[in-house]
Amino acid sequence: MIVARHDEIGIPLFWDLLDNRSGNSKAENRKELLGKVISLIGVDRISIVVGDREFIGHEWFKYLKDNNISFCLRIPKSHLITLKNTMVYSVNELLSTQTERYYQDCMIDGIWCNIMLKKLHDGDFLILAGNLPAKQLGGFYRRRWSIEVFFQAVKGRGFNLENTHLKSSDKIKKLLVFVSIAVGICINIGKHYHKKVQKIKTKKHGYKSNSFFRKGLDILREGFRNTNQGFSKIWRELLNILTRWIQIQLTQYQYITKIIG
Repeated sequence: MIVARHDEIGIPLFWDLLDNRSGNSKAENRKELLGKVISLIGVDRISIVVGDREFIGHEWFKYLKDNNISFCLRIPKSHLITLKNTMVYSVNELLSTQTERYYQDCMIDGIWCNIMLKKLHDGDFLILAGNLPAKQLGGFYRRRWSIEVFFQAVKGRGFNLENTHLKSSDKIKKLLVFVSIAVGICINIGKHYHKKVQKIKTKKHGYKSNSFFRKGLDILREGFRNTNQGFSKIWRELLNILTRWIQIQLTQYQYITKIIG
């Protein structure tokens, strides 16, 4: 799945279901999926591609570099790193005396890139590879959390997608369409409530007590069962916004289908 980061959550653009037992995509799967995004918006509008440890490999890295796409990808700790002096080291060796290091122009998976290494409190390692300055990789990698927030919204903390009894890949793909639209609806309702009705409280740690998605979902649920007149007025206003939002999405969908078929 490819999502575009929007505030704290990822908005899905394209996805495919893998027909394998490993659960990990191959480079060809990723290239095909990202190719659809490129055909729609062009390479110039892709700020950076961020991914976790399963999105690695020489062919994938080479594809990103050949297409001049900035990337920041996490690397498993088992990978060896070749420094500019041609010496090859394991992550354990490079972090034997320090907890954090940065290297420019290293080779990993047969591709020259920049590396950030960090020893985490739980004993694990954070190894990031990318074609951006090494000291910037950590900040970019934090953006990846937006896809986890999206998965939380469609799974246990939202729509319980994993409880579906559907077995057909085509049907599950279609279900994802409606779930993704529902996520977008909830986010927009939550943002509107925050801006126009009442600001969502911010806790001491700096995060909101409810995300825009959660607030929007709660409003929708309450609206379907609440008969209070005051709330009904807010509810009608939100429904009008929702209707306009859906009209915009349908217009964009027609444009997209013309481009990518």
